[in-house]
Amino acid sequence: MTDYQTIIDTIGAQCRQSMDRGKVANYIPELAKVSDSKFGIHLVDSNKNNYRAGHSDEAFSIQSISKVLSLVLAFTLVDNAILSRVDVEPSGDPFNHLSLLEFENGIPRNPLINAGAIVVADILVTELQDPKRDFLQFVRDLTNDQTIDFDKKVARSEKKTGFKNYAAANLLKSYGNLKNDVETVLDFYFHQCSIAMDCAQLTKAFFIFMNRGVCQRNKTYLTLGQVKRINAIMLTCGFYDEAGEFAFEVGLPGKSGVGGGIVALLPGKYCVAVWSPGLNAKGNSKLGMEALEKLTTESHQSIF
Repeated sequence: MTDYQTIIDTIGAQCRQSMDRGKVANYIPELAKVSDSKFGIHLVDSNKNNYRAGHSDEAFSIQSISKVLSLVLAFTLVDNAILSRVDVEPSGDPFNHLSLLEFENGIPRNPLINAGAIVVADILVTELQDPKRDFLQFVRDLTNDQTIDFDKKVARSEKKTGFKNYAAANLLKSYGNLKNDVETVLDFYFHQCSIAMDCAQLTKAFFIFMNRGVCQRNKTYLTLGQVKRINAIMLTCGFYDEAGEFAFEVGLPGKSGVGGGIVALLPGKYCVAVWSPGLNAKGNSKLGMEALEKLTTESHQSIF
């Protein structure tokens, strides 16, 4: 049996001593206020045993990690109809680049870049009666935790500085790939990204991808086909133009966010979340990437 706690304790000690921690995202003013000294990691295995180290119980803005959760909800509502509006190919570009969107006639490369996630947000705005409330309740139910909430300061901060997201949404609208009003869709999108969760809560949310679509309360959220598709999208697109590097070094499906969080999983074995706010040049948590590489190396467990 793998001694996850010893591995995680060792990783936590090494990461806390690291001097090169990356740079905290500063283009969203509220995120810039978070100290780069934070580091937390939490792992839950297939038997629901929990292992943790560092600031694993401190909530942070999950940002783009939320794109996977919105994608799950959209799949439950419209299933493969999503694929007529969003592709599933890696972009090879940073998360907020717009050049491919125009070149490919308003069809985003995948649902985990900003443009793709905005299309998914448009689907949810169309399908849900009260989109923000219903999405938040979905996340709360998925984790069995009613304390999870939006960080409204972060949402306001994103709205004030989200110029490229406005550009993406208007470009999508010009190609007919945004059905609702730009302001309405982006208001939902900014709130979606602002959700605050800790590492333990993230592992509960992503447990379904490790456990064949079934959450920790044994409720089925996704079919096996949907789990396969979303895990594949996370593996190939979850880290923007560093997805190949993450697959090469870590070897797990996963998703990052500019709040410094990363969540990843090994089907049938474990789900792990790590948080360190300092980002590398590609916008992924520097210590988070290193921690997950150490985890799969020391445990000898990855999908490869």
